Amino acid sequence: MNFRMPAEWEPHEATWLGWPHELTDWPGKFAPIPWAFAEIVRHLARVERVNLLVENRATESRVKAILRKSGAALEAVTFFHVPTDRGWMRDSGPISVVETSTPRVIPRSEATRNLSSGAAREIPRSARDDSAHNGGVLLNFAFNGWAKYDDYRKDAKVVTRANAKLKRRVVLPEHKGRRVVLEGGSIDVNGCGTLLTTEECLLSDVQERNPGFTREDYAEIFHRYLGVTNVIWLGRGIAGDDTHGHVDDLARFVDPTTVVTVVEEDPAEANYAPLQENLALLKAVRDEAGEPLRIETLPMPAPVIFDGQRLPASYANFYIANNIVLVPTFNDPADRIALDKLAALFPSREIVPIYCRDLVLGLGTIHCMTQQLPLVG
Repeated sequence: MNFRMPAEWEPHEATWLGWPHELTDWPGKFAPIPWAFAEIVRHLARVERVNLLVENRATESRVKAILRKSGAALEAVTFFHVPTDRGWMRDSGPISVVETSTPRVIPRSEATRNLSSGAAREIPRSARDDSAHNGGVLLNFAFNGWAKYDDYRKDAKVVTRANAKLKRRVVLPEHKGRRVVLEGGSIDVNGCGTLLTTEECLLSDVQERNPGFTREDYAEIFHRYLGVTNVIWLGRGIAGDDTHGHVDDLARFVDPTTVVTVVEEDPAEANYAPLQENLALLKAVRDEAGEPLRIETLPMPAPVIFDGQRLPASYANFYIANNIVLVPTFNDPADRIALDKLAALFPSREIVPIYCRDLVLGLGTIHCMTQQLPLVG
């Protein structure tokens, strides 16, 4: 299978989102959550189609009313009647890859052109409809509620049910005779053959996704299904992360040769040691061509606590859409530093701050909510 997972900055056909409805995910704070989602839809609908999962037709009607009040462009929103348990599309939604007739790994020059073109133009309206594009494949990895929660069976069927309308080719990744469990938040790619992940998430026996799988097993899976030839293993994730180490709260590619990673400056803080270890690892590794990566840093906000619970607040959980980057903010002095740094790293994209102090009570923010559908052809 000549598959390649495009980098997030490459042009999108759409973004997947699942409308929030599980009250226990935001205990005591659910009221503002639909409006926070609506604000995200409003910004995304300016630059690409939004594929929005809702429970049923009645829910669709209620959601449309919220989106209208929020000023979102409803003509750029496609509704999918797909029941969900939680609906964090980064992890239960489809991971999209493209089929290539030649090598799985594209030249860095092509990836850089994709970076520029994706940032410099809006996807034309003709590409923002429901029609399929030849070459796009949806990977339906198994989902087991982060190996932690019991209520995941609706989420595990999201790809199949959504594709009843989308009608793409779907592949169920397998290894050693069994379905592979993999969440989108556990990986990040540069589109040229290099992937970031963490030992804590994929190799720990805590919240174990694929019992018995080794680094070599994952390298084979990533090569076969994502076109990856170079895996960078970081260590531990941030405090408060119930996924047990998702990389999208830690370190992200922002172009084919640059990784931005979060750092904690306070030695007394729980995140200080693991983030310093990850920073040192990144400075020592190489990309798919054997070249050192450029490493940039983002600050961490002050700890976000609600009702005594530490929440996984991180500026690394940004989402790169067509022309824009949605960035979580937390009413923290570090917000400005993070926004300025990302503006420098994405000079041709608009940086859009999204207030996430309420959203993060659900134990995720913008990147966790979203999943890109690449534009193919």
